[in-house]
Amino acid sequence: MTLDVSLEPAAPLLARLAGLRERTAALVEHRSAGDPTATDPLRGLYLSEEAVRYLLSPAPAPAELPSLDEDFPDRLAELGARLRLTHLDTAILLIALAPDLDRTFEPLYGYLNDDVGRRRATTGLALDLYGVPAHLAVARARFHPTAPLTALGLLTVEEPERPFLSRSLRVPDRVLSHLIGDDTPSANLTATLREASADGWPHGGSPTDSPPADGSAPDRMPADGPAHGGLSHADPPHGGLSYEDAGADGDFVRRLAGRIAAGPLFAYLRERQEGEGQGCAALALRLAGVGAWRCSVTGEELVPELLREARLSGRALVVEAGGDPAPLVRALGTAAGDVTVLVTAARPYDPQWCDHRDPLVLEVPSRRATALDAWTAALPAGPGFDLAATVAPYHLGGDRLARAARAAQDLAAFDGTPLAAAHVRLAARQQSASGLEQHARRIRPAVDWRDLVLPERPLTELRELASRARHRDRVLGDWRLSAGGGRGRGVLGLFAGESGTGKTLSAEVVAAELGLDLYVVQLSSVVDKYVGETEKNLERIFSEADRTDAVLLFDEADAVFGKRSEVKDAHDRYANLESAYLLQRLEAFNGIALLTTNLRANIDEAFTRRLDLVIDFPFPDEEQRLALWRHGLAHVPSTGDTELRPLARDFELAGGSIRSAVVTAAYLAAARAEPVTAADLLEGARREYRKAGRLVPGAW
Repeated sequence: MTLDVSLEPAAPLLARLAGLRERTAALVEHRSAGDPTATDPLRGLYLSEEAVRYLLSPAPAPAELPSLDEDFPDRLAELGARLRLTHLDTAILLIALAPDLDRTFEPLYGYLNDDVGRRRATTGLALDLYGVPAHLAVARARFHPTAPLTALGLLTVEEPERPFLSRSLRVPDRVLSHLIGDDTPSANLTATLREASADGWPHGGSPTDSPPADGSAPDRMPADGPAHGGLSHADPPHGGLSYEDAGADGDFVRRLAGRIAAGPLFAYLRERQEGEGQGCAALALRLAGVGAWRCSVTGEELVPELLREARLSGRALVVEAGGDPAPLVRALGTAAGDVTVLVTAARPYDPQWCDHRDPLVLEVPSRRATALDAWTAALPAGPGFDLAATVAPYHLGGDRLARAARAAQDLAAFDGTPLAAAHVRLAARQQSASGLEQHARRIRPAVDWRDLVLPERPLTELRELASRARHRDRVLGDWRLSAGGGRGRGVLGLFAGESGTGKTLSAEVVAAELGLDLYVVQLSSVVDKYVGETEKNLERIFSEADRTDAVLLFDEADAVFGKRSEVKDAHDRYANLESAYLLQRLEAFNGIALLTTNLRANIDEAFTRRLDLVIDFPFPDEEQRLALWRHGLAHVPSTGDTELRPLARDFELAGGSIRSAVVTAAYLAAARAEPVTAADLLEGARREYRKAGRLVPGAW
């Protein structure tokens, strides 16, 4: 099969090269006319007497060469217009890339360079072929490191140790690939760069609505209104909410889109929740009609390649700054004057990061108000469960919400069942995985309210705690009942009661009710003997918990949240400093934290005042103990003569001890390969009394 070259994207560029070949041939003919070494196969490798006399003779008059300024409808012309390159710049690019597309240029360039081994264009050869004197300052300046060709990463001037006119020119492979129609990013960026998408926003468009494959950007929306056939802020793309319906979110996106449409913008978007800035930027770019690349970067090493990719494709960059944003922001601020770059990060912007040009610093509004609409748009219409109650505990941002929605549908398909709340919760938890496991033990809740045997009052308060966690954004945010002063929207609860009364189990049930994971803080990873280290460890935990949808449990919280004491020595002073830090950090906390203690009086009153709920777990009475025995034996095979009332009456055990007694009885029965008997349960209860150092009741 014969390939029709005329249909190739490189065809116009090859036609342009034909004109360059004609010009090169004319220059070769002019040079060789009076050159006595023109036919010498070793020309350029040595100097004969004739060659020396020829070089010392007056230079021949410049030749009349065919023009290189003819306009061609190719990517080189488009790139030159987009980056505002001069005709000389585009000609230099063409001359430099010619040997990479047509091997016949190599020997011609070798002859014109007076060195058969130098088969690439040089600065002097480029000026000769264009027809400008080599001593012209404005022409030589086109090769300067700050000139557009080199500063934008389109051309590399090699061999700086050589005289200026004999320095080789090279066009990077990625630039050449773009000019012949290949839009694949360079290998260094394939793992980092991806299409920016507004998925996860209620009016973000479909995943398939991406910028044109040829790298061109869609029509932009002018600053004073939408482009012809574009979108207005009152007409949501792809049928979502209108931007007015989105409230502050929509107004922010609309204003950002107008600023992007007005020209290149360098902005720093500070996000409160991970992913909010990415989604907001993607939506604004889509509304402005500007294609974009999205990437996650932790340093400035890839900045030149990222900016070059954006320039070649005519797209903007949405950069998620990881780690310390300072080097990245500084590098982008120095080099990104002609490209729209939106940097998203959680850290506040510091003016010290940039030497001259500060970005436009914006606070991204929380999109919690529209999160339900985003879930509704991402999931099939009409789910058979209460979607609002299911997704209320989650604060996924950016494409993580869309990924969670897709994962939930995949889980439902795997189970062969309709989409259920459990699928959504599991998928959302997977997207909320965090670094908390470095400091806390992760528990995947496998219990529910049926596993709690408690009086009515603590049960009611536990349900209220779950309700507060679910509706805190509406009450504290939409209804503006936050106390202000930088206070967060966290939910804080204290569980107080004797050991074994169900405090930790209740925390697990609350987490299960909310569809979240429970992280039990390991005090050994928090408390440190060195001054200030405990606070640092706690800050890491709180910061990670702020950005993670999870329930944080401080078991045996007395060790960290104990009462402050009178300062008598340095130890008291530093202990009080830890408490003061915790008081401040709890007020700014945005997550869900639960504290347990065996003795409520040990907790500082200042902590108690900042808690939303203090739930007392009483020691179970006889009826509750009977219910606990029955619950513990619900799945255990036992003989029909097992009477539990005497055990509940005679042995005053808490729920944790009753469970241990049942476990002991089960092991005794399993060793005999028989069901659990009343004697086994009696032995288990007696062992719990002995462990506690209590007098064992007599046989009955």
